Amino acid sequence: MNVSVWDTYVQRQDGKHMHFDILVPDTVIDPKQIFDFGKSYLVDKPVLQHTLTASECQFCHIETAPDHIITIIEQQGYAIIEMENCK
Repeated sequence: MNVSVWDTYVQRQDGKHMHFDILVPDTVIDPKQIFDFGKSYLVDKPVLQHTLTASECQFCHIETAPDHIITIIEQQGYAIIEMENCK
């Protein structure tokens, strides 16, 4: 499965920036839907706001997903890869 990788940065309440990627099937092209996936991920995170726009979340590239990511996407429609300051 090819996935689109959306590079995302949001500010935490402590001033640090979280960096994570939102992975969706490459057939999903509606930015609002992808932003909604990111908002769902942020619900339980200590961030200043749970809104995502093109200034926080941008398409980066397409890649072939490994099996464990495909399984996650098949279950929930998207996957998150935590990069920095997500815990």
